[in-house]
Amino acid sequence: MKLSLSAVAIALATITTAQAATTPGPTTHAHELAPLPNGNWLALDKTALRLLAADGTERAHLLVRAKHLDTRPLGANTLAVIVDANAEQAVPILVDTNAGTLTAQAPFPAPAFGIEAACLYRDAQQLDHLFLVAKDGQAEQWVMQGDKRLPVRKLALPPHSKHCRADDASHQLLVSEDGTGLWSYNADAEGAPSRAAVLLKKPYGTLDKGAGALAILPGGVAVLDAKGRQLHLLRQEAGKWNTVSAMDTNIKGAEQLAVSTTADGALQLAIGGEEAAGWQVRTPAWTATAPKANNKAIIMPRAQTEPVARTGDAADDPAIWRNPADPQGARILGTNKKQGLLVYNLQGKQLQLLEVGRLNNVDVRQDVKIGNRQLDVAVATQRDDNSVMVFTIDAQGTVATAGAFNTGLKDIYGMCLYRPADGGVEAFINDKDGTFLQYRIVADGDKVSGKLLRRFKVESQPEGCVADDRNHRLFLGEERRGVWTVAAKGDAPARLEMIMPVGPQLVADVEGMGIYHGAKADYLVVSSQGDNSYLVMDAKAPYKVRGSFRVGYNLAAGIDGTSETDGLEVSSANFGGPYGNGMLVIQDGYKRLPDGPQNFKMVAWDDVAKALKLD
Repeated sequence: MKLSLSAVAIALATITTAQAATTPGPTTHAHELAPLPNGNWLALDKTALRLLAADGTERAHLLVRAKHLDTRPLGANTLAVIVDANAEQAVPILVDTNAGTLTAQAPFPAPAFGIEAACLYRDAQQLDHLFLVAKDGQAEQWVMQGDKRLPVRKLALPPHSKHCRADDASHQLLVSEDGTGLWSYNADAEGAPSRAAVLLKKPYGTLDKGAGALAILPGGVAVLDAKGRQLHLLRQEAGKWNTVSAMDTNIKGAEQLAVSTTADGALQLAIGGEEAAGWQVRTPAWTATAPKANNKAIIMPRAQTEPVARTGDAADDPAIWRNPADPQGARILGTNKKQGLLVYNLQGKQLQLLEVGRLNNVDVRQDVKIGNRQLDVAVATQRDDNSVMVFTIDAQGTVATAGAFNTGLKDIYGMCLYRPADGGVEAFINDKDGTFLQYRIVADGDKVSGKLLRRFKVESQPEGCVADDRNHRLFLGEERRGVWTVAAKGDAPARLEMIMPVGPQLVADVEGMGIYHGAKADYLVVSSQGDNSYLVMDAKAPYKVRGSFRVGYNLAAGIDGTSETDGLEVSSANFGGPYGNGMLVIQDGYKRLPDGPQNFKMVAWDDVAKALKLD
C-alpha cells in the first residue's frame, strides 16, 4: 500500500532534502508519528493518541499518557501498540481509518521492569509479537492473537536502549544502544540467538556518541545518531551492513523517525520528536530491494511432551513404539543426553525415566528375533562408555534395560536400527570421526551382544541415519556435507551415493532422519538444522524433493514451534485421532511459550501431506 506525507496534515508540501517545515495543530507537539492508509496519520503527544485525516483534522483520539508507538497493517485496518506510561503496560489499539475510530484492546501484562523501548514484529506465520525492553537490558518477547497475550521468551539486550524496530522481511530485531551503536538480533524466537553490529560509534564506526531513533526501510534501516544530528541510511546485502548515505539533519533534539512512501514509490522520512521544533522531511534516494521469498509451509504441532528434567542442550532423539492392541496407547521414547531415556504417551505425559547415563540416539524395532525370543526393542548409543544399550518394550509399552555391549569406538554418537528380511535386528552405529559399524544384535540366554558385520566411513562427522526396511537401504547424514545412501544388507559392498548435498534446500547441519512408508510412496524426512526446517524427498531414486516445511506456533494449544532440531522420527502407523495416517515426532532445540527445558513436538502426518501435496 502506498502512503504519502500529507502536505496539509503536517505542512510538508514539496519539501526536499534541504528543506524543512513545522507541523501545525495537534502534530506540532507530537513526539511520535506513524503513517496510515489513505494519507491518515497516528500522532502520539503528551496527552493522547490521535487519528489525523489527510487534511490534518483530528478524527478520533484516546486520552492517555503514552510512548513507544509502532504499527502493522491488519487487513483493512491497522494494529498499533503504545505503552501506557502510567501503568507501564503495552496496549494494542485497533485503528479503523474507514470508520475513523481508535479501539483499545486487551493490554499486555505489565512486566517486572520499566519499559524503555517497545516494538512490534510479524513473523512468517503472520503472528504479531511484541518486544519490551528495560533500561538495564532485560527484555521480553510476547505473541498476541485475539485476546491471547502469551510470553514467548526472555532476552538480554544492551542497556540504555531507547529504540527498537523489527524488520519482518529479514526477521531481525534492531536495537539502538545509546552510547555504543545499532545492533541486530534474531527476532525469530525459534532460531538460534545471534547478534551483529550494524553501525557503531566512532572510532569503530561513523556514529556520533551512539545510536538514537531508527526506522525500517525496504532492504535496510535509517538511524539517527544519539543526538539526532545526523541521519544514516544502511542497506543489508549478503549478510553485511553497508552505509548508503549520511546527512546532517539540521534539527536540534531529533528523537524519532517515521517512514512512508509517496504514490510514485519515493521514500520519505519524517524526523522530529518531543524536543524538536516540529517535524521535517527528508526524501533520500533509496531503491527498495525485494525481500527473499520464503516458500516453506508452516505446520502447527498437535501436542508436545513435558520438558526434560535437565536444562541446556539435553533432549536429542525420539523413537516411536506402536501398541498393536491400542493405536492411542503408543509410546514416544526420547533421549536426555544428560540423564537417560524418557518414555511418554501420545499426550506428552512422561511415564518413565530410565537414568542410565548419557544416551544420544535411540531407535525402535518391533517383533524382531533375538536369540530364541520375539521382542520389541529399543537400542541407544551410550556416550559415557561408548557402548550400545538394548531395552525391551512389553505389551503395555513399559521399557526395561536388557543389556549393553562395547563398540571400541572413541566417540560414539548416532545410531539407527535395521530389520533385515530374516526378521532379526541390526544396528548402524557411528563415531564422530565418520566411522560406521554395522552390528547384528544377538543373545546368549538373557545376555545381549553385538556381532560386527561390516565397517565403512565418511569423511567428517555424521549422526543421523535411518534404515528403510522395506527397500533395504540405509540413509545417513554427514552433518556438513549432505545425505548419503548405501545398501543396508550387512554382506553388501558399502558403496556410498550422495543423494542430497548441503545447499539451499538442505542447510547444515544435516541432523535427524525418518522414513514414512505410505500406501503409494515412501518419503525421507531430514532435519535441515541450519534453517530450522524439514526436507521431504522420495525415498527411492531419483530421490525427488517434495518440499520443505517448518513447525510453527499452535497458540490455541499453547505450543511453540521447533528449532535447531537434532533428532526426529516418523511413522505411517495408525495412532488414532489426528494421527490416523501417522505422525512425526521432532526434538525442539529451543522451548518457548514460555522459555523452558527442551522437549519433543508431535505433528500429524496428514498436516504434512496436505501442506506439501503428497500422495
